[in-house]
Amino acid sequence: MADKIKLEILGLSSSQSQSGSFALVLGEVGGNRRLPIIIGMFEAQAIAIEIEEITPNRPMTHDLFKSFAFNLGYDIKEIYISDLKEGVFFAKIICESGGNQFEIDARPSDAIAIGLRFKVDIYTHESILTEAGIVLTDEEEEITEVKRKSTGSGKPEPVSKKLEDLPSDQLHSMLDEALAQEDYERAAKIRDEINKRN
Repeated sequence: MADKIKLEILGLSSSQSQSGSFALVLGEVGGNRRLPIIIGMFEAQAIAIEIEEITPNRPMTHDLFKSFAFNLGYDIKEIYISDLKEGVFFAKIICESGGNQFEIDARPSDAIAIGLRFKVDIYTHESILTEAGIVLTDEEEEITEVKRKSTGSGKPEPVSKKLEDLPSDQLHSMLDEALAQEDYERAAKIRDEINKRN
């Protein structure tokens, strides 16, 4: 796993274009790149519950995994966002038992929900951040900070249904605008269209 890059969870917001979906935003530790991943409602709830340190009345699936692993003597070492194919992210849960290390394939949302329960780090590698990461410039980070502090900001305009019909220079300015508004889901769609053309 060369060029491993540590990630942290920066935010979780409901999707404005897909009902029941959420954008999980991961950030490069010590860097300015963001990795938005669209996840389902159940996984978003499982992640949010653990971040907020809420104990549900009955164990959720990811809690069940933790109990199962713990009782059988398995430990989780790290979560690794390992691949990106046609816009779909893949992950691995790095496990250990009796000194032997092995990997379990998983969706990133499930892997992260489990990783949070074991309090382990999340990693990816350079090629994924290069391909799918969104870079915030210092100026955009300042704008983001101001937006965070201000209240009652207007709703961002919806993503054009036909991004493929727009010129590249317009897509780049739309990407900057989406980043400034912290609309990472919209930024991810625009980024994907830009990447298709490169």
